Amino acid sequence: MTARIWAVLPAAGRGTRFGGEVPKQYLEAAGKPLIAHALDALLSHARIDGAVVALAADDPRWPGWTTRHGKPLLRCTGGGERADSVLAALHALPSDVGDDALVLVHDAARPNLRAGDLDRLIDAAIAHPDGAILGAPVRDTLKRADAASHIVATEPRSALWRAFTPQAFRRGALSAALERARADGVVVTDEAMAMERMGAHPALVEGREDNLKVTTPADLALAEYLLARGTADG
Repeated sequence: MTARIWAVLPAAGRGTRFGGEVPKQYLEAAGKPLIAHALDALLSHARIDGAVVALAADDPRWPGWTTRHGKPLLRCTGGGERADSVLAALHALPSDVGDDALVLVHDAARPNLRAGDLDRLIDAAIAHPDGAILGAPVRDTLKRADAASHIVATEPRSALWRAFTPQAFRRGALSAALERARADGVVVTDEAMAMERMGAHPALVEGREDNLKVTTPADLALAEYLLARGTADG
């Protein structure tokens, strides 16, 4: 059994795709910022010992939390890319969190994480040497388009999944994978991609599809609806 389990949240981004002056992790839904919902989902879970949040150097909106649910909440300065922020947070973990400790990387703007999904993810990541991620099989029909947005072909979807977070890996292996990607000049879009480049084959754990990431105003409205109904605690 892994002795320590910590969470990492990259939150140094500006959320430019969403629009507006407020970074999306600080947008409010059901009475508190999205990042607060994400942190509460993680730190209220009995198996998670603490969390590190990677923030922009000049972030004026961070409330200064140092504990939440009676567990340590650390902060560090993130970078220009997601991978830079995750790597900074991995380096900021306490010294007693060893290379074999499990680290869960979670999106700060993904507020509706369920405890049951966390349990299944942690169990799978402990059992699998290459770690595990939450996701869901693709259920929609996929179309390939040309430059003019005309359909070129229908793509098979039987082996395709959408990747969610958290994504759970051993601290040492994930740090090495992110360092290698940086050295190679590769911008990875999630932690699993960095691990894949090292030859790893992380396990896919099917999670709830309402574990949505807020990217657009419509996403925020849906998150507000789900959280207001109290479904995030189920």
